[in-house]
Amino acid sequence: MTLVQLRHFVALADAGSYVQAAKAVFLTQPALTRSILSLEDELGGKLFDRLGRRIALTQFGAEILQRASRLVGDAESLKQAGKWMHEGLVGQLRIGLSSAPGAMYSTPLMLYMAQHHPKLHVQISRANTGVLVDALREQRLDAAIVDLRSMRPAADLLVTQSFELAAGFQARPQHPLVQLGRPVSLAEIMAYPMASTPLSDEVARVLIARYGPVANPDNMVTLHCDETLSIVDLARQSDVILLTVNAVAADLVRLNVSPALNATGRFGLVTLTHHQEAPALRIVREQLAVWGSA
Repeated sequence: MTLVQLRHFVALADAGSYVQAAKAVFLTQPALTRSILSLEDELGGKLFDRLGRRIALTQFGAEILQRASRLVGDAESLKQAGKWMHEGLVGQLRIGLSSAPGAMYSTPLMLYMAQHHPKLHVQISRANTGVLVDALREQRLDAAIVDLRSMRPAADLLVTQSFELAAGFQARPQHPLVQLGRPVSLAEIMAYPMASTPLSDEVARVLIARYGPVANPDNMVTLHCDETLSIVDLARQSDVILLTVNAVAADLVRLNVSPALNATGRFGLVTLTHHQEAPALRIVREQLAVWGSA
């Protein structure tokens, strides 16, 4: 007995005619007849009685039909579920976001999934780059979007869709330095508390090369936090200067510093090399391309 034979049986019961059923399952009538006869032999009883040109289920056939319909239905559901999982429409997606990507993409990603893929289970983890890379290696995440300058390159990590975002000193519109209406010096900026997420060694070198040893983040930054949204809120409510990616807070003002910093943050999507990618990650890739071009 095969699933194909059961499909033929259900189709014949629904159509009530060999001619119509054969068309429905794309078989010749003799081929369909052979399939049904073989099924009857295996089950040990007649499934249909002939009534002239039409057929009717026997009592035995009616009982078998209930079970066969469930089996065929379950098989179709399984097939559809497999297709949806392959397309990323259902199943699970576990993605990590480091600080700046988390501040920018957590809400848009969850909103998009809720609106377009409501059956997909999405888990977003927020942490620093090192923690997320460890979770990825332990296969507790399917992918992570992290600060690439804070990640040590390794053979087991595959980086795709890297992108850069402008970064600089930011403050609330009412900040005294913003109100000056002119370029400000680093000395003027350092008269105020400064907040930042952990900065990579590369960013530290850029700052020191541009402004001298006084700009070493270990000394210049007085408020350190792994969570970008927290320091953004801090800058909104006080005269704290924020050093971060510009795009994390559209309502803050980028300070016009002389000489200009012209720094960027570099981010990318990281997965494990030679590891089967989660089907739903395709959706994240598509959205990341849209957000990156916005």
